[in-house]
Amino acid sequence: MNRRSAKQKVMAEINITPFTDVILVLLIIFMITTPLILQSNIKVSLPEAASGKPLTNTRQINITVSNDNSVYIDNKLVTRKELRAQIRMMHRDNPNLEVILFSDKMVKFKNIVSILDDLNEIGIRNLNIAAKVEQ
Repeated sequence: MNRRSAKQKVMAEINITPFTDVILVLLIIFMITTPLILQSNIKVSLPEAASGKPLTNTRQINITVSNDNSVYIDNKLVTRKELRAQIRMMHRDNPNLEVILFSDKMVKFKNIVSILDDLNEIGIRNLNIAAKVEQ
């Protein structure tokens, strides 16, 4: 018995090459699909503007008003009362909260002013209105 065990050594190594390949493939898949997931599913026809600045990478909340006057916070349908409550809570946690307002160009201005008034009342100072660049 001792002769046989002396010839056969136990292999204690683990080959991680297949594992690394799988991890790299998953990383590539996530890198490709993440921008698609982060884009909004709500169809909004933005107004056009001749000038504008790209968005910063700070913590931001997206408020979207669709052409049927539905209001969304980060793709979640909310009522106006819920909008005020959620923005107030987020602003209390982060006083430098940045809000980006996406509005369909066919929404009545009165509805936009009403939302802007709510944001002003809450104390939001970092407000941007989304637009697409004129072609």
